[in-house]
Amino acid sequence: MSDDLRDVAVVGGGPAGLVAALLARRHGASVTLIAPNAPPRDERTVAMLGASVEILQETGVWASVEAKSAPLRTMRIVDATRRLIRAPLVEFHAHEVGREAFGYNIPNAVLIAALDEAIEQAGIERVTGFASEILPSEDSVRVVTTDGAEVRAKLLGAADGRRSKARDAAGLAVRSWSYPQAALVANIAHSRPHDDVSTEFHTETGPFTIVPMPGLRSAIVCVESPAEAERLSKLDDEALAAEFEQRSRSIVGKITIAGNRQVFPLSGQTARHFAARRIALIGEAAHVFPPIGAQGLNLGLRDAAAFAGVVRDHRADPGSAEAISAYDRARIGDVLSRTTAVDALNRTLLTDFLPVQALRGVGLYAIDRLPKLKRLVMRQGLTPHL
Repeated sequence: MSDDLRDVAVVGGGPAGLVAALLARRHGASVTLIAPNAPPRDERTVAMLGASVEILQETGVWASVEAKSAPLRTMRIVDATRRLIRAPLVEFHAHEVGREAFGYNIPNAVLIAALDEAIEQAGIERVTGFASEILPSEDSVRVVTTDGAEVRAKLLGAADGRRSKARDAAGLAVRSWSYPQAALVANIAHSRPHDDVSTEFHTETGPFTIVPMPGLRSAIVCVESPAEAERLSKLDDEALAAEFEQRSRSIVGKITIAGNRQVFPLSGQTARHFAARRIALIGEAAHVFPPIGAQGLNLGLRDAAAFAGVVRDHRADPGSAEAISAYDRARIGDVLSRTTAVDALNRTLLTDFLPVQALRGVGLYAIDRLPKLKRLVMRQGLTPHL
């Protein structure tokens, strides 16, 4: 590792951090990535929508992941509640906005492997380990790793997760909240084709979502009460498959469980500002919210793109006060609007307050029946213009 002052350092080895490092390097910055070796194989998938696919194309990894992903050509919302006022079935078709697909569902392990390889090919210095100390100063940020290595950079990308040490070092406050929900995540095989349709069943406890994978396979995200999610996770494969088949109304036929299950408590968190003291927040260091509408990592990739944009526009000193202010302005509208929308939609599923249920139903009815509104919603979901 060199002892010189780098333009950029990025802490964190998840997709958003890797993309931030790659894009900053493509703009000519000297970049150091500080991250542990790849974690054990992750069987989850990530749905990359609209602008996220274009960001991955810019990193140069898209060609290697596209063949292992599944296109999402139709997004379907089904009101599976048993309430007095229910929303109509709504389907969004990519061809309605002139696209072949809204996005692609990619295995997380495939995406990270491709990004790791691109990091190596780009000549990005990689320091293996975790950050133990992060010390911002007037002209740089110094990072000391658990192995005793030190990195100094003009700008630090904090992609180190929801409990971000870098965010604490920047003195950036967060607003946090929790939900009475947990997500059970599993992959399935099934007897009928999914036809590239992602289906989200809205229930009183949260969404039950089937997201296509290549072939006769899909990913399931089942949001339930914590107790119910834990109960489901302990069922044997046959019983859990029967439960999923019933909840999905057999739209993909006979189901079998493929791989392990994981349970994640649901919570929300957003920083009040997104950059300070030469540190810019990326991904879950900046925002955390429930898995509704596939917005989480897509928002993180837009953070990465904005981070690289600041590096491009402030080459002399990408961590200057002007650059930090530009990043904060670039992200605040997108992050807060997405967080508010997802939180509101989730809470409309949980509430028993009849006027709110009615408002949700009327909103979805209007989206389904007004083509201009429907296209606006689809375009905003794919490539936000704020």
